[in-house]
Amino acid sequence: MLKRMMDICGSIIGIIILSPVYLIVAILVHRNLGSPIIFRQKRPGKNGKVFEMLKFRSMLDKTDKNGEVLPDKKRLTSFGMKLRSTSLDELPELFNVLKGDMSLVGPRPLLVEYLKLYSKEQNKRHNMKPGITGLAQINGRNSISWSEKLKYDVEYVDNFNILLDIKILFITIYKVIKREGISQEGNATMESFTGDN
Repeated sequence: MLKRMMDICGSIIGIIILSPVYLIVAILVHRNLGSPIIFRQKRPGKNGKVFEMLKFRSMLDKTDKNGEVLPDKKRLTSFGMKLRSTSLDELPELFNVLKGDMSLVGPRPLLVEYLKLYSKEQNKRHNMKPGITGLAQINGRNSISWSEKLKYDVEYVDNFNILLDIKILFITIYKVIKREGISQEGNATMESFTGDN
């Protein structure tokens, strides 16, 4: 209950204070990438229940001659990279938090197709709501391996407490300012999870 109250208060305050930033980013996204401004994608939440996650769009909708979407590296523009490096693309997730699909802190919501690839231990990451930031994000984000990332997710679930959430939030602010762990070496973001990383 205390975590949910913190999520509601934090998301409302964040949305109000950052409203001018939302407007500016929305204008810049439209100018640089066109419509839609908001990127919507199905992600698994608590207990694997799928919800629609919101982010500011940071990639082009480029496809190959067969209509297949091109890899992230070929769709991510310099503007999109700047948006991601500052984590401004994540701001719409505050509405997911307010709605109750996400929390301010928790394991990051990954792709739906990864659900069948997790081990029983790794799947424990879905025992709590996914978060905008989490233990894995302050310990390397996309620069660490999948096994390390998922280990941090489970560690968070096993050791959750409000003080840990507050600590993660403050460290996240520091990490965002320093722009650490934005991408994995050799990838625009991070390699796909195959279940054996």
